[in-house]
Amino acid sequence: THVEPLKMASYNFKKITVVPPAKDFIDIILSKTHRKTPTVVHKQYKISRIRQFYNRKIKYTQQNFHDRLTGIIQDFPQLDNIHPFYADLINVLYDRDHYKLALGQINTARHLIDNVAKDYVRMMKYADSLYRCKQLKRAALGRMCTVMKRQNQSLQYLEQVRQHLARLPSIDPNTRTVLICGFPNVGKSSFINKITRADVEVQPYAFTTKSLFVGHMDYKYLRWQVVDTPGILDHPLEERNTIEMQAITALAHLRAAVLFIMDISEQCGHSLEQQLHLFHNIKPLFANKPLIVALNKIDITRPEEMSEEVQTELGKLETEGVVVIPMSTVTEEGVIKVKTEACDLLLAQRVDQKIRGKKGQDILNRIHLAVPKPRDDKERLPFIPPGAKVTKADKDRSPKKRTLREKELEEGDDYRIDMKAHYILEDESQRYDVMPEIIEGKNVADFIDPDIMRKLEELEKEEELRVEAGEYDSEPEDEETLKIRETAEKIREVKKMRHLESINKKSRNHPVKARTTGAHRSRSLTRRDKAEDMDDDDYLSEEEGNSEAMDLGFTKDRTLRKRNRLKVDASKSKSVTRSRSNSRVPRDQSGFRDPSHQQMAKKKMKATQKKMIASRGRKGEADRVILAKKPKHLFSGKRKMGKTQRR
Repeated sequence: THVEPLKMASYNFKKITVVPPAKDFIDIILSKTHRKTPTVVHKQYKISRIRQFYNRKIKYTQQNFHDRLTGIIQDFPQLDNIHPFYADLINVLYDRDHYKLALGQINTARHLIDNVAKDYVRMMKYADSLYRCKQLKRAALGRMCTVMKRQNQSLQYLEQVRQHLARLPSIDPNTRTVLICGFPNVGKSSFINKITRADVEVQPYAFTTKSLFVGHMDYKYLRWQVVDTPGILDHPLEERNTIEMQAITALAHLRAAVLFIMDISEQCGHSLEQQLHLFHNIKPLFANKPLIVALNKIDITRPEEMSEEVQTELGKLETEGVVVIPMSTVTEEGVIKVKTEACDLLLAQRVDQKIRGKKGQDILNRIHLAVPKPRDDKERLPFIPPGAKVTKADKDRSPKKRTLREKELEEGDDYRIDMKAHYILEDESQRYDVMPEIIEGKNVADFIDPDIMRKLEELEKEEELRVEAGEYDSEPEDEETLKIRETAEKIREVKKMRHLESINKKSRNHPVKARTTGAHRSRSLTRRDKAEDMDDDDYLSEEEGNSEAMDLGFTKDRTLRKRNRLKVDASKSKSVTRSRSNSRVPRDQSGFRDPSHQQMAKKKMKATQKKMIASRGRKGEADRVILAKKPKHLFSGKRKMGKTQRR
């Protein structure tokens, strides 16, 4: 009877959440409680409201502890629910009892925390003041934290297990697998590197491979996993270490084609007799599995050079149905043959098992293979029409078409792809015509005269004839024309000199002043002269001044302003002569009509500077700034007991 394999839960060990140490665990839970629950309560509140406030904190903390611990327990694989291969591997690597004990202690801690919360919520009903409610809450949270502190060792152990599990290769126990085993340093890792994309370390000493390695390959459009196991030494099972026990576990539990590699050159440090003894020692583990013995390192020692005793032993193995294949991972001789043989044997066994099962029979019942029976003994050869034969013969006789690749190889660097060879054209003669050149939507060829060179020659000949006929000879100039030319030359010379003088004047380096600050007009100057020559009492009367201003076309205000200016000038010392220049006006006052005009200009300048500072002088990360002296989340809420720098 065929036994159906158990469908085990598949685990992704890389997704197990991080297990924090007890101190961090407590900090995470208590800070979350502080952040997610209300923080302000007053003694003036009704006692029911105060009780509810502290009850909420106890329940929330308990629920957080419960959820985190439940997550840890559920994430870690349960040894009774996973594939026996993984269960045994965890037992070998981490010790089953220690592992179960750690998870059991976490589970107990979860129940204890639940009971503490339940007890203190019940006791909270009898608290009659804010102080008592608060003390009960402190006691409840403190006891929960004490329970967690006691689990520190278990949490640290589980974190180490989690890290190691995440580094384990993901081996699928139910897929097509080739398992490589043998003594240390016989060439197992070299073989897996040759046939898969794995990159296992290869060194010339024993136990280079200390754990299971997995490589993947494709064969017959199917994905295969190849498992490289650590070396096994020939001694009793009880004496085997953790590294060897990983290989034994894989051999015992994986449904795979077993490839036992032997080193016939004996460079691994073990004789062929020892290797054969190990083979017979672990042979019970090969039961019901396709088995191949690969004789490695034939590049050093050929199979014919082995002793007669060893050859006899290998002959016995072949008679028992074990496939023996020589190979070399250095020269790759026989490597593909070993891989193909192992895969074919495993495929045949898997198909056979499926056919023997219940499902196989159901599938076979639905398949009907029709095999027609011959009606007589007459031989009927296939019929080929004569036309088809002629066509085939013509095809064989016709010269083979030369491909572009062949042409490229022949011509080498001189080869150029003919882009016009496959143009579909009505007129074949146009294939290699020059393409029209278009500039700004116009064909350049339309503007090129094909007879341009001929026309140019004709023009040159015509020009030569005209020169010979003396058509371009000039008449001698008369005296009047020469005089005109001479005058024009002088005029040009004068113009040039004036132009240079003008440039020279403009290039002088002096500040450009407004009209109002420069020399006064002649009219004003004459009036100033008059004013200086006259005494203070001899000024024009106001009416006369007004009438004169009106005659000259000035406004009344302007005339008065000028008169005031003249008075100021006249009041200066008579000893100052007119020839002496006025002292230079400061830069920030020059060019302004009056003080109000100057003030307006200063305002505009300030506004412009303000804009520049705003755009270029923004506050940066280097500027020292303290935005809040007392951040609200650290200083809000009523605090009486304990320190306030945390929570």
